[in-house]
Amino acid sequence: MNVTQAMKERRSVRSFLPKAPPALEVRSLIADAAQAASGGNLQPWRVVALAGDALQALTDAIGSAQPLPEGGNNYTYPPNLWEPYRSRRFKNGEDLYKTIEIPREDKTARLEQLAKNGRFFDAPVGLLVFADERMGYAQWVDLGIYLQSLMLLATERGLATCAQGYWRRYGDTVERVLKAPEPYRVAYGIALGYEDLAAPINTLRAERAPFADWAQMRGFDGI
Repeated sequence: MNVTQAMKERRSVRSFLPKAPPALEVRSLIADAAQAASGGNLQPWRVVALAGDALQALTDAIGSAQPLPEGGNNYTYPPNLWEPYRSRRFKNGEDLYKTIEIPREDKTARLEQLAKNGRFFDAPVGLLVFADERMGYAQWVDLGIYLQSLMLLATERGLATCAQGYWRRYGDTVERVLKAPEPYRVAYGIALGYEDLAAPINTLRAERAPFADWAQMRGFDGI
């Protein structure tokens, strides 16, 4: 598989098989992703991989925790989201819940599905990526490059992932349970494992906006 194929095949998977990838494979994935570009070679990521009892301890703690109030880095999306982003987000959500036949008016079922984030969608491995809170916008860009590198490598190696900003909502609990050193804060989580190909929710293929909606090419011949 080449990079182009991995880009086309990678997607957010929300149902996993119970089979866990080997520990050495997880370690290799985390380490190889660190070849990602990083401004000034700061490498601002700090990663904790969880499986077994360690994973269970965190998800149990999240199950009884209260989320942090939204604000600052805890926002999943900007408040009062504007167009065209609002419509894209709305459609993505509707398409997701359609795969598992949860109508918009069934708020309870939608909240139950949302809560599955706190169990890494029952993936056998959960990754938490932390950043020093003194880092700035440019280093958060580096974290995104690391995330994309890890997800593409996972796809190449037959693994599935789901990136989760959800964990920032429970950052205080995560940092306490995992004993994160000061001043590190949760940037995001990643559910990792083998995709359950029979799960309806994994049939979702998020659409991409047309090229002309977000890109321009200037000064080129033959376009």
